[in-house]
Amino acid sequence: MSTFGKRLRECRERKGLSQQELAKLLNTSYTVIGKYERDEMKPSVEVAKNISKLIGTTVGYLLGETEDSNIFKDPDMLKRFNDILSLPEADRNNLLYTIDAILRDTKARLTYAGNK
Repeated sequence: MSTFGKRLRECRERKGLSQQELAKLLNTSYTVIGKYERDEMKPSVEVAKNISKLIGTTVGYLLGETEDSNIFKDPDMLKRFNDILSLPEADRNNLLYTIDAILRDTKARLTYAGNK
Protein backbone atom coordinates (compact mmCIF):
# COMPACT_ATOMS: atom_id res chain seq x y z
CA MET A 1 0.00 0.00 0.00
CA SER A 2 1.30 3.42 -0.93
CA THR A 3 1.89 5.94 1.80
CA PHE A 4 1.21 9.67 1.74
CA GLY A 5 4.90 10.28 1.09
CA LYS A 6 5.14 7.84 -1.80
CA ARG A 7 2.02 9.27 -3.43
CA LEU A 8 3.27 12.81 -2.92
CA ARG A 9 6.58 12.00 -4.56
CA GLU A 10 4.92 10.18 -7.47
CA CYS A 11 2.59 13.10 -8.19
CA ARG A 12 5.30 15.74 -7.70
CA GLU A 13 7.59 13.96 -10.16
CA ARG A 14 4.75 13.42 -12.65
CA LYS A 15 4.11 17.17 -12.48
CA GLY A 16 7.82 17.76 -13.21
CA LEU A 17 8.54 19.57 -9.96
CA SER A 18 11.63 19.17 -7.82
CA GLN A 19 11.36 19.18 -4.05
CA GLN A 20 12.83 22.69 -4.08
CA GLU A 21 10.31 23.94 -6.63
CA LEU A 22 7.37 22.52 -4.67
CA ALA A 23 8.79 23.92 -1.44
CA LYS A 24 9.08 27.38 -2.98
CA LEU A 25 5.45 27.24 -4.16
CA LEU A 26 4.40 26.25 -0.62
CA ASN A 27 6.65 28.85 1.01
CA THR A 28 8.58 26.21 2.94
CA SER A 29 11.93 24.44 2.65
CA TYR A 30 12.80 21.45 0.51
CA THR A 31 13.78 19.55 3.67
CA VAL A 32 10.15 19.70 4.80
CA ILE A 33 9.03 18.25 1.45
CA GLY A 34 11.64 15.52 1.89
CA LYS A 35 10.28 14.70 5.34
CA TYR A 36 6.77 14.49 3.92
CA GLU A 37 7.97 12.14 1.18
CA ARG A 38 9.84 9.94 3.65
CA ASP A 39 6.74 9.89 5.90
CA GLU A 40 8.73 11.41 8.74
CA MET A 41 6.26 14.27 9.01
CA LYS A 42 2.62 14.86 8.01
CA PRO A 43 1.36 18.19 6.68
CA SER A 44 -1.61 20.04 8.15
CA VAL A 45 -4.93 19.73 6.35
CA GLU A 46 -4.47 23.17 4.78
CA VAL A 47 -0.98 22.33 3.55
CA ALA A 48 -2.22 18.99 2.17
CA LYS A 49 -4.95 20.88 0.27
CA ASN A 50 -2.39 23.29 -1.18
CA ILE A 51 -0.06 20.45 -2.12
CA SER A 52 -2.83 18.55 -3.89
CA LYS A 53 -3.77 21.62 -5.95
CA LEU A 54 -0.16 22.28 -6.90
CA ILE A 55 0.58 18.72 -7.98
CA GLY A 56 -2.75 18.13 -9.71
CA THR A 57 -4.40 15.52 -7.51
CA THR A 58 -6.73 15.28 -4.56
CA VAL A 59 -6.15 15.09 -0.84
CA GLY A 60 -8.12 11.84 -0.94
CA TYR A 61 -5.56 10.31 -3.29
CA LEU A 62 -2.61 11.50 -1.19
CA LEU A 63 -4.23 10.03 1.92
CA GLY A 64 -4.88 6.70 0.21
CA GLU A 65 -8.68 7.06 0.19
CA THR A 66 -8.78 6.42 -3.56
CA GLU A 67 -6.45 4.72 -6.00
CA ASP A 68 -7.11 7.18 -8.82
CA SER A 69 -4.93 10.28 -8.63
CA ASN A 70 -7.09 12.18 -11.13
CA ILE A 71 -10.54 11.47 -9.78
CA PHE A 72 -12.48 14.58 -8.89
CA LYS A 73 -9.54 16.93 -9.20
CA ASP A 74 -11.74 19.19 -11.31
CA PRO A 75 -13.49 21.35 -8.69
CA ASP A 76 -16.48 21.98 -10.98
CA MET A 77 -17.07 18.24 -11.44
CA LEU A 78 -16.67 17.63 -7.71
CA LYS A 79 -19.28 20.33 -7.00
CA ARG A 80 -21.67 18.72 -9.45
CA PHE A 81 -21.27 15.32 -7.80
CA ASN A 82 -21.84 16.85 -4.38
CA ASP A 83 -24.96 18.58 -5.71
CA ILE A 84 -26.21 15.23 -7.04
CA LEU A 85 -25.60 13.62 -3.64
CA SER A 86 -27.77 16.25 -1.98
CA LEU A 87 -30.80 15.49 -4.16
CA PRO A 88 -33.69 13.31 -2.98
CA GLU A 89 -33.03 9.66 -3.81
CA ALA A 90 -35.62 9.42 -6.61
CA ASP A 91 -34.24 12.52 -8.36
CA ARG A 92 -30.67 11.30 -7.88
CA ASN A 93 -31.54 7.91 -9.40
CA ASN A 94 -33.28 9.55 -12.38
CA LEU A 95 -30.31 11.82 -12.99
CA LEU A 96 -27.81 8.96 -12.75
CA TYR A 97 -29.94 6.84 -15.09
CA THR A 98 -29.86 9.69 -17.64
CA ILE A 99 -26.10 10.17 -17.25
CA ASP A 100 -25.53 6.42 -17.68
CA ALA A 101 -27.58 6.46 -20.90
CA ILE A 102 -25.63 9.42 -22.31
CA LEU A 103 -22.31 7.79 -21.42
CA ARG A 104 -23.37 4.48 -23.01
CA ASP A 105 -24.51 6.22 -26.20
CA THR A 106 -21.36 8.34 -26.41
CA LYS A 107 -19.10 5.32 -25.93
CA ALA A 108 -21.00 3.42 -28.62
CA ARG A 109 -20.76 6.36 -31.02
CA LEU A 110 -17.02 6.72 -30.40
CA THR A 111 -16.48 2.98 -30.86
CA TYR A 112 -18.45 3.03 -34.11
CA ALA A 113 -16.54 6.09 -35.34
CA GLY A 114 -13.25 4.36 -34.55
CA ASN A 115 -14.18 1.30 -36.62
CA LYS A 116 -14.72 3.24 -39.84
